[in-house]
Amino acid sequence: MSSEDQKKREAFAAIQQLISQSPSVAALQLQLAQGQFGVGSPDGENPPPAAIGEQYLVFSLADHELAVKAELVQGVERLVELTPVPNVVSWVKGVMNLRGSIVSVVDLRMFLGVEQMAYTPRTRLLSLQSNEMVICLAVDGVSEMLPIPASAINGNVRQATIPSGVAPYATGSAVLANRVIVVLDVAHILFSEKMQRYKA
Repeated sequence: MSSEDQKKREAFAAIQQLISQSPSVAALQLQLAQGQFGVGSPDGENPPPAAIGEQYLVFSLADHELAVKAELVQGVERLVELTPVPNVVSWVKGVMNLRGSIVSVVDLRMFLGVEQMAYTPRTRLLSLQSNEMVICLAVDGVSEMLPIPASAINGNVRQATIPSGVAPYATGSAVLANRVIVVLDVAHILFSEKMQRYKA
C-alpha cells in the first residue's frame, strides 16, 4: 500500500470517527475541506481532522485568534443583507432568515467593545446554539477546525494579551505551536446579562 493510500485511509477513518462523535462537527469539517470559509491551510491542503482533543472552530477578531467548541456551531455563513430591527442596541445588526428560522445577528466586535472595522469579504457569521438559543455572531474571519486537548487550555486568560471586553467570556487560553488561542464560553455569551439587555 502506497503512503498516499495510507493517508487517504487515515483521513477517511478520522472523518468516520468525527461523524460518529458529532454530525455538526463533521459538517463544519466538510465545509472547511471544501474551502467554503474562504480560507485554507497555508500549504493549500487541509490536513485530516485529528482525533486528539475536542474540536474547536478557530476564528479571528481584531488580530486575535479565538475559538468556540465546534459542537455548538450550527454553521458558518457568508455575510448577507440583514433586516434591521428598531429600538435595539447598536451591536445587534439585524435579523436574518437562517434555514427557515429568524435569527439575530450580533457584531462580536461591538458586543465585546473592540475597535470597529468595516466588514470585508472575509467576514463570516458564526451560527451558535446553546440549549434552544441560536444567535449569529459577525467575526472577522474563520480559519480552521482544530483539536485542542483539555490539558492545553490554561484557565488564566491574562497571559494572552486580549481586549479587556473578551476576558469575561473566556474560559482560558491555549498555546499551540507559538499560537495563543483564546477559548470562549458560548453559553456565557448567549445568556449573559448584556446579551439579554438588547433593547435600546
